[in-house]
Amino acid sequence: MYTMMQVCKEANMTYQTLKYYCNEGLVPNVKRDKNNRRIFDERDLKWIKDLICLKKCDMSIQEMKKYLDLCMQGESTIRQRKEMLTKKRNALLASIEELKGHVEYIDWKQAFYDDVLSGKRPYVSNLIPVEKSNERSDDSAL
Repeated sequence: MYTMMQVCKEANMTYQTLKYYCNEGLVPNVKRDKNNRRIFDERDLKWIKDLICLKKCDMSIQEMKKYLDLCMQGESTIRQRKEMLTKKRNALLASIEELKGHVEYIDWKQAFYDDVLSGKRPYVSNLIPVEKSNERSDDSAL
């Protein structure tokens, strides 16, 4: 059995987050010790780690509650759970593509700066009028 603090350490989460998840009903069937403190078993710990992953997948508390409700209903809701996860997966893949575009921009900008620093190309900026661009040594362009 694990205490709240032990679960927090094992799951790499804050005490406040775990308490919030418990208070929101996201950790079902929480047991209590003789002092009425929450205690958790291996299954609870696994579920809490799953909750952390779902949160990192951008699932809202309401969505996690719905997912938990479906899980608690058993095998009959697997299709619904798969649909929820498919939607999250597709959204994550779209985010990855968007992030790749951002990384490509940074790579392009870094290459531009490398070329300017090595003298391969002159510095130009959309933010500095042409007559002043050669006078500036810092880069105020993005």
